[in-house]
Amino acid sequence: MSERVLYQSSNGDAWLLTRDPVSKMPAVKHEPNVSSGGQISYTDIGKFLRDGANGPEHQALLNLIGTLIDD
Repeated sequence: MSERVLYQSSNGDAWLLTRDPVSKMPAVKHEPNVSSGGQISYTDIGKFLRDGANGPEHQALLNLIGTLIDD
């Protein structure tokens, strides 16, 4: 499975663009640091952007999407 790192925070959390292992649909994978529990989660891209607090991980995904569109 191919993954692309969207954002890695200074505390060790990482967000990756990947596919959900169950649905096989594109998703954002969150890998929290060990002190946060380290439980990996997958979120549908639309839900990730809707529920987001406009954090740097959300901006990174929007920037990546923007590269797919011609100027």
